Amino acid sequence: MSYEQSGVRYDTLDAFKRACQREAAGTVDLLARQGLSEPAGVRGESAYLIETPNEYLAHVEEGLGTKNLVADAMLKLTGKSYYANVGIDTVATIVNDLITTGALPISVAMHAAVGDSGWFENSSRAEDLARGFAQGCRRAGAGWGGGDTPALQGIVNTVRIVRAGSAIGRIAPKSNRIAGDVRDGDAIVLLASSGVQTNGLTLCRALADRLPQGYLTKIGDGRTYGQALLDPSAIYADFVAAAQRDGLRPHYLAHVTGHGWRKLMRLDEPFVYHMSDVGEVAPIFAFLMKAGPIDVREAYATFNMGAGFAAYVASEDAERCLTIARRCGHGAWIAGTVAKEGNRKAVEIAPLGITFEGETLQVR
Repeated sequence: MSYEQSGVRYDTLDAFKRACQREAAGTVDLLARQGLSEPAGVRGESAYLIETPNEYLAHVEEGLGTKNLVADAMLKLTGKSYYANVGIDTVATIVNDLITTGALPISVAMHAAVGDSGWFENSSRAEDLARGFAQGCRRAGAGWGGGDTPALQGIVNTVRIVRAGSAIGRIAPKSNRIAGDVRDGDAIVLLASSGVQTNGLTLCRALADRLPQGYLTKIGDGRTYGQALLDPSAIYADFVAAAQRDGLRPHYLAHVTGHGWRKLMRLDEPFVYHMSDVGEVAPIFAFLMKAGPIDVREAYATFNMGAGFAAYVASEDAERCLTIARRCGHGAWIAGTVAKEGNRKAVEIAPLGITFEGETLQVR
């Protein structure tokens, strides 16, 4: 099985993103009317920055994807609502993008579009969603600022909800901005994910349709497939805040979501990212690869495979980075190094014999 076979083609999606970046660049002059500007090199990063005289403001708009469809299926199969986890996931996918710039979140907004307002008549499910979103905001250290709940008949399926939202954050002082100062010899520290988190769920759902017991299939750790898929995502804002307090200056940060480990080369400048330690493969990923079957290259091109966030730091700071991450409750390990090899851009995962060349990630 592959992500493309399940109906998701990143080349098509990324082409539209690049078209949007080109058109958006033509609006930047309007910021000057308010005494603001756009920092160089921000287009194509995970969050958009606006420069003020004294700080940077950060903005992100992000969607959850299709993970809530797994929650819908499990509610029908078991009678249990997992929508609190869905709420946490929604905040996580937004905030984890925002913090890659060095911004700390201030406010998060919810967008909950339904095909029919009757979706909210299941009050326990709706309240779980609200409770989980608030819990995610607390984990992120941000206030829940508002949102929208449109009923979009004819656009959204009448029994579904589309989960998305936005966040604003700030970088102050300006020196806390993480702008991609990666250097030859830097260490790559990976922070553990809590499982699938929020990427690759379309492929996960396609697999469920092929399993005789579907989401109720046992995966080998005593839990069902559906339970494992619905583990709430980790939120890494505490790590970024702690690094700033401790004076650790990462050269770059990456949220490992769509495109899997290819996201490790999101930085525009060409480097080769030599990965020597893939960490521990959680039972959910082992199950996905075996049951799919999903070959190892496709798995690392699609899923986070246990690594939810990456910090690129000077080699002498690697151990300190580990200490900070672990103090915040995140599993972490030194997974590789950065090398400058001319104009080549690639991720090489030596233990698995996998290489992703630069052309496999086209987000700019």
